[in-house]
Amino acid sequence: MDYTVLVPIALVVIIAAYFILKSPARFIDVRLGNTTVHAEVADTFPKQMKGLMFRGSMPANQGMLFTFGYDGYHGIWMMNMSFPIDIIWVDSQQKVVDIVKNAQPCRIICPTYKPESEARYVIEVNAGFAKKHGVEIGDKVRFSLSS
Repeated sequence: MDYTVLVPIALVVIIAAYFILKSPARFIDVRLGNTTVHAEVADTFPKQMKGLMFRGSMPANQGMLFTFGYDGYHGIWMMNMSFPIDIIWVDSQQKVVDIVKNAQPCRIICPTYKPESEARYVIEVNAGFAKKHGVEIGDKVRFSLSS
């Protein structure tokens, strides 16, 4: 085995873990459908890489907001997740452009979910959220600072 490839990968993982653990969580309120989600902000590569990995569950009406700063076909995977989620992509005009409902957790070989249209944000919420709260493609999303 060629270990020269593993050393840089291990270094990136260690540095990412350091920054994930060092920075405190920041939250924002996201108005989706007929309710508001208290969302943890994942606005750096290390936070986005970790996402909701290794968490046992997530309280109702909480979620994670991935902010990318540019439009793209941002992929999401479910590696090392413990619970299913709905994945909601939002464009720069704060409009829902795609939804994957009930994405299942996986351990090793995981599919990557990508939107049909370019998006700037991704919101992860518990599975069933989109249906329960009437979230649909084309809906307007509102962001506001948490109180």
